[in-house]
Amino acid sequence: MTQAEPLVDIRGLNKYFGHNHVLRDIDFSVARGEVVCVIGPSGSGKSTLLRCVNMLETPQSGTVRVNGRELTDPDCDIDAARRQIGMVFQQFNLFPHHNALDNCTLALTTVLKNKREVAERIARENLERVGLADKLDAYPARLSGGQQQRVAIARALSMDPALMLFDEPTSALDPELVGEVLSVMRRLAAEGMTMIVVTHEIAFAREVADRVVFMDGGGIVEQGPPATLLSAPRAARTRDFLKRVLVPVAD
Repeated sequence: MTQAEPLVDIRGLNKYFGHNHVLRDIDFSVARGEVVCVIGPSGSGKSTLLRCVNMLETPQSGTVRVNGRELTDPDCDIDAARRQIGMVFQQFNLFPHHNALDNCTLALTTVLKNKREVAERIARENLERVGLADKLDAYPARLSGGQQQRVAIARALSMDPALMLFDEPTSALDPELVGEVLSVMRRLAAEGMTMIVVTHEIAFAREVADRVVFMDGGGIVEQGPPATLLSAPRAARTRDFLKRVLVPVAD
């Protein structure tokens, strides 16, 4: 893969759930180091698109390439490909019977077969990276929602992914805890991490994204730099959505 090629390249993607056509002929690419925020109403296909990027959902047609691998190729080693893709969900999905450190070392020892001391060093570095160096021994039940989500981010980072996917990572948090998670994501963006973020945090998208993608009805309605798309969108549907979420747009 050359530097000029996109890290993520999706062509002609279609996904159905029964008769429900959830994704419609999606063409979508993300450059290495780019931060893309995907916005849109509930049911527009945002999360399904994200889950197709690492094949948690299998599309009926189209191709998905990540870091030079075609994940839609029947011969692709999906498990190996997923090791390069970190994903953070709405729910934290931590193991309740493991502390923060062990939650971050499990995949390192069982999947990557790292020695315990190596796994612990990597996990400690990433827990420190998300501001939780003092919570190594804490179990999820003893952590706030924001702290649990930061452990989930540290766990994903510990696999040294080329790409991070965030599926509405703050939607399950109390409002006062949202900021601590977004702060970590800002730092990752500043470090050059390639990120696709499905979010309702419009202010975050305006501040951090290199590009904002607006989806509706299973398709990409429009996309562009946040200063343009969030202030002066071309499509009437985008303008209507942004006004409903109280974002001032040019008439």
